[in-house]
Amino acid sequence: MDTISVNKFRDNLKNLVEQAISRHEPLKVTRRAGEAFVVMSAEDWERDQETLHVLQSNSLMQQIAASLETHARRQGYQPTDEQMHEITGV
Repeated sequence: MDTISVNKFRDNLKNLVEQAISRHEPLKVTRRAGEAFVVMSAEDWERDQETLHVLQSNSLMQQIAASLETHARRQGYQPTDEQMHEITGV
């Protein structure tokens, strides 16, 4: 993550916000007092929140672990050709 001073951020606000959104890269902005904040797109923030939700849910993590085990043994769910076409859009 790149870091920039609040003064440089203020001077280049429009371009830096556009970069954070288009590149999907957060930007850390520091203040003289040492405090900092992060600028990121709403889309990226929402994605991160969803990831945190999954990681904090024991039941979801257990489902993922079970799925990985059956996949490794090639005993997991096998979609039909029609379902695969629907999933992949082919």
